[in-house]
Amino acid sequence: MNWTLEVVVVPVADVDRAKAFYAGQLGFAVDHDTDTGTLRIVQLTPPGSGCSVVIGSGLTTMKPGSLEGLQLVVNDVRAAREILAGKGVEVSEVQVAGPNGFRPAREDEAELNNVGFVSFADPDGNRWMVQQITSRA
Repeated sequence: MNWTLEVVVVPVADVDRAKAFYAGQLGFAVDHDTDTGTLRIVQLTPPGSGCSVVIGSGLTTMKPGSLEGLQLVVNDVRAAREILAGKGVEVSEVQVAGPNGFRPAREDEAELNNVGFVSFADPDGNRWMVQQITSRA
């Protein structure tokens, strides 16, 4: 039996501001924006992803900005950083994960598979990581 992760709820304070960030700056597709009068549910999907995020009102008891550890995967973390920065996202420099934690990537460092990361936060402070994975074991 397959168990697929399809949706992650991201707690936000201002749904329209968050929707503008995720759709406009990150390029997530808006799958739907539903307002029932008591709930607002906005589902957004990152390009190429099988898992969506849901933002809205009345969906969760999590405090806006309290989510951390969300991770996107790309095949070129340097290119992803340039895209994010070009869209006005405040994004970290490329970091390399190693035995002693994270360190800045060197410009001449070509092999970032599984160890290259950048990070950013949404307008509420929910924290995301972007990891480079070009091949899997």
